[in-house]
Amino acid sequence: MTRNPEQTQSAVHFDKIGQIAITVDDLARAKDFYQNTLGMKFLFDAGSLAFFQCGDVWLMISTSDKPEPRGGTILYFKVEDIQETFALLRGKSVEIVQAPHLIAKMPDHDLWMGFLKDPEGNTLGAMSEVRPGGVPMPGS
Repeated sequence: MTRNPEQTQSAVHFDKIGQIAITVDDLARAKDFYQNTLGMKFLFDAGSLAFFQCGDVWLMISTSDKPEPRGGTILYFKVEDIQETFALLRGKSVEIVQAPHLIAKMPDHDLWMGFLKDPEGNTLGAMSEVRPGGVPMPGS
């Protein structure tokens, strides 16, 4: 039996991401990467935690005493010009896993993605909505 999602009523509404957490081995190195290499707005430290603002979402990086697996979660960040972004990352010796490439042709734009590694081995994705002719869409 298939239910119409609009018919399902719940008191709990998990409909927006407020924070994403990544476990790292070297907090100082990871903090430097996210703040200075990727240009994220640093918010504050709290012991072995560091918080960054990413639009409406917080990114928390932290160390752990437990042997947490690395690389299981991929964060996708919107960038305006994916080619320029990856050129800048290459210039900073960031490990590129997969260069920007076309994912899908939409009616009014093309979706491009590329992938990189942070210093802790986590895979990060970059995505960009590009108008025909290579012009980035505003706000992407």
